[in-house]
Amino acid sequence: MAKRVVITGMGIWSCLGTSTDEVRDALREGRSGIVMDNDRMGYGYQSGLTGMVKTPVLKGLLDRHLRRGFSEEAEYAYMASREAFQMAQVDENYLMENEVGCIFGNDSSAKPVIEAARIMEEKRDSELLGQNYIFQSMNSTVNMNLSTAFHLKGVNFTISAACASGSHSIGIAYMLVKQGLQEMVLCGGAQETNYYSMASFDAIGAFSRRMDEPTKASRPFDRDRDGLVPSGGGAALVLEEYEHALARGAYILAEVKGYGFSSNGTAIISQPSDEGCVIAMSRALKDAALEPSDIDYINAHATSTRQGDMYEAIALDRLFHGQHALISSTKGMTGHECWMAGASEIVYSLIMMQNHFVAPNLNFDNPDEHSEKLNIARTTTEADIKVVLSNSFGFGGTNSALIIATI
Repeated sequence: MAKRVVITGMGIWSCLGTSTDEVRDALREGRSGIVMDNDRMGYGYQSGLTGMVKTPVLKGLLDRHLRRGFSEEAEYAYMASREAFQMAQVDENYLMENEVGCIFGNDSSAKPVIEAARIMEEKRDSELLGQNYIFQSMNSTVNMNLSTAFHLKGVNFTISAACASGSHSIGIAYMLVKQGLQEMVLCGGAQETNYYSMASFDAIGAFSRRMDEPTKASRPFDRDRDGLVPSGGGAALVLEEYEHALARGAYILAEVKGYGFSSNGTAIISQPSDEGCVIAMSRALKDAALEPSDIDYINAHATSTRQGDMYEAIALDRLFHGQHALISSTKGMTGHECWMAGASEIVYSLIMMQNHFVAPNLNFDNPDEHSEKLNIARTTTEADIKVVLSNSFGFGGTNSALIIATI
């Protein structure tokens, strides 16, 4: 018999704040974390817009030997995971005595790769690199560091699926717990924010050029959107088998009810069809044994790009036309948190669910022909949210949809 899967802890480190309390206030106030970074322009970017994420201070939390192997995104994920474990009332003794898994979404680690290459070009001596660049530069940098720091002994691997990485990591963790293969899994997503990591995205003209008004640059679903704004950080969830959570007296935040996925199988960059989105959402609904009318809130993927927002709007209208679900993309406030986004947006949705409001789809001033059909929350809206659908889509046509619900 399939197990029920619940969320007992969450943590966040983003441009909206470095705790769930700070992020709650930012979401409710519709406060943007997007700024203009002149260093990016000096490096040669066409757009200097970015979500500004605070640098964690790990000194005093981890010993020096461990800290040296942490990449930027692993540091973000560590801070989010600390908060998630604390909320779940999972301490070091529990982690030492029990098997806990670790699945994180991460699809790049650019900075250490570039730094190591520069040393090689200048010194022509690999001995000068040391061992730390190995642990910082691999895509599995987040998992290997978290598993070591927290003494995790369960499943341990990275999901690398572009901007759906964080969402798929939660989906796979959910499936493992549901099948009885793990009782508890730490999962989430992480994204580096240094300017090395986003230059190739800037090269293809993916970013907004609205640099004179940074907080108005990310405009999901708006007619005048001109590109996304890069951002990042770390988001973590503790997923747990329901009976196991009850037995240890854990407070249950929500239940993971459904996971859906698909691939468009077409062009690597564009999303030329709404069909893949519909399949992922429909599969999540079927898995959860729910209908579109059961959904109260949809956290849309919408990144503020012309084509991506259009096809998601078409897909949402196909499934939810005439339904009561409120829709918003929190990327109007955060920018696009890339590999972390699918996880952070579950955290944002949980925060809204707990505090009975829907955060605004910031900068949605003028709908286009597709978004005008959607029930988009333009301002913070008080709402009793019991069931949430969260979408995440990525380059290569990878699609993920998650459904969480109160219990």
